[in-house]
Amino acid sequence: MQLKAMHLRGRRALITGSTSGIGLGIAEELARHDCNIVLNGFGTPDEIATLQRRLTQQHSVQVEYIPADVSNPEACRAMALEAQSTSKAVDILINNAGIQHVAPIEDFPTDRWDAILAINLSSAFHLTAALLPLMRTRGWGRIINIASVHGLVGSKNKSAYVAAKHGLIGLTKVTALETAGQGITCNAICPGWVLTPMVETQLQTRMITDNIDRAQAEHLLLGEKQPSGNFSTPTQIGALTAFLCSDHAANLTGASLPVDGAWTAQ
Repeated sequence: MQLKAMHLRGRRALITGSTSGIGLGIAEELARHDCNIVLNGFGTPDEIATLQRRLTQQHSVQVEYIPADVSNPEACRAMALEAQSTSKAVDILINNAGIQHVAPIEDFPTDRWDAILAINLSSAFHLTAALLPLMRTRGWGRIINIASVHGLVGSKNKSAYVAAKHGLIGLTKVTALETAGQGITCNAICPGWVLTPMVETQLQTRMITDNIDRAQAEHLLLGEKQPSGNFSTPTQIGALTAFLCSDHAANLTGASLPVDGAWTAQ
């Protein structure tokens, strides 16, 4: 397959949580395939401006930024309206924003449970519901939910994250069924260990807690779950996202695709 055949020239993608990590990797890859980008996520005004300028200069695409708090349903709906204003359409929605907290169920703070469900799951529902009508009118759309291997299997002490990611896969299936035959697809990508700022924090914690070096921390983290022994990269997740947005994937919908180094093959 020639990558040129996957070009997305003239398309426009809204990507939540796209100023770092997996979301930024997705933004980079979609921009590389000529897709215009609407960023969302954390960062200082200078950091955001620098990121917009870099993506614009490297890929000759339009790059906008909407600083919405996706934990808030009204903010999600308002972002959808803003992204579709001035005769612009959102052709591609990437629900990527996510947070994590680790604790046993009986000790899990209620506010952390609520925040994880709001950001990791409910934001995807609110944005999908707001953007679907115009996708239907135009007869084309791509919705990609960045779930997790934890949408397919469980892990101890991650009750809210696992529940939210399982829910996100359920939402993916329902969205695919409700849009089947309308030129719209909805799929979930389920990464295992990806070297992101969130995982970097876990590595640093393990290095301190176990008094080990980075190589040992990586070996232990990967060895517990990911048989390949390698981290996936944001670029790899972005490349799969670009494929799912292309016409090559026009009949691929309702799928949950693991990128997990054989984690879920065990």
